[in-house]
Amino acid sequence: MCPRPAHRHWDGSARTTHPRRPLQVSTTSPSRLLRTGQNGHCRRCGNRVDIYQRPDHRPVALHPAELATDHVPEDCRWHLSGGIAHPHTDSSTWCRIPHHVICPRHTPISHLGPHLDALRRRLALRTRRLIDTGALPANAPPATPRAVAAGSPPARPIVQLLLNRYLAGSPLEDIQCVAQTRQRRRCPQPVRDPSLPAGRWRLLPTGPRRGQLTLPTRLMAVYDLGHLPYAEQLRWRSQRCPAHTTAPGAADLALTTWQTFDPLLHAAHTHTRLPHPHTTKR
Repeated sequence: MCPRPAHRHWDGSARTTHPRRPLQVSTTSPSRLLRTGQNGHCRRCGNRVDIYQRPDHRPVALHPAELATDHVPEDCRWHLSGGIAHPHTDSSTWCRIPHHVICPRHTPISHLGPHLDALRRRLALRTRRLIDTGALPANAPPATPRAVAAGSPPARPIVQLLLNRYLAGSPLEDIQCVAQTRQRRRCPQPVRDPSLPAGRWRLLPTGPRRGQLTLPTRLMAVYDLGHLPYAEQLRWRSQRCPAHTTAPGAADLALTTWQTFDPLLHAAHTHTRLPHPHTTKR
């Protein structure tokens, strides 16, 4: 019996294969994120959430299903437009709701109504199943930042680049590239590359933000990238590894973790001592 060629079907007809192409975002899209990979789970209750960008480019976790507008309080109604989440309704009968409003491990501020209370109970049952199977810890993770030893690298360093200061979401060596690979996964490479010029730790004054009152003079540890070339600072700000800096066609698969530094809101992350050289990874 003659074996069937691999490029033929069982009846001998030609088998057509389509090459896999990486997902891309249209240049006219308001959101520069791919929707694939933007689904996650709440760290407190373990239920599924959808991550969207707000008009100010900050992330918001929404319940994955749409709800009737009549069942959602007016100040909790969100709608989507072009991949951007807006905190108001669009005059339709359906809307989205932030997950923290119905999170079983979050105390509701006010009475939600019978429909949202029933949804919250269903989410609580899923949370209990996850706890019983060991997929979720019984105690919710603490919301306050952990204390670090004196002289050790901060868990969320303050970085100065492009004439602005940002609060990082993780240690410098753990800041991960947000670009999509050809396998449609997030790039595992870090943004910090030992082969490229590195920043330097400096003690700089906190300084008030625009519109704030003058704060007492205080020095804090800042990872300064201002002396690096402009292109290198842009790479850090876009949170991409050197390989994906030269690949503009690769879309972002995750949100950047930078937050504009505020000396009042982020006072818990300011450190008055520079990290010891032997504790800082290079």
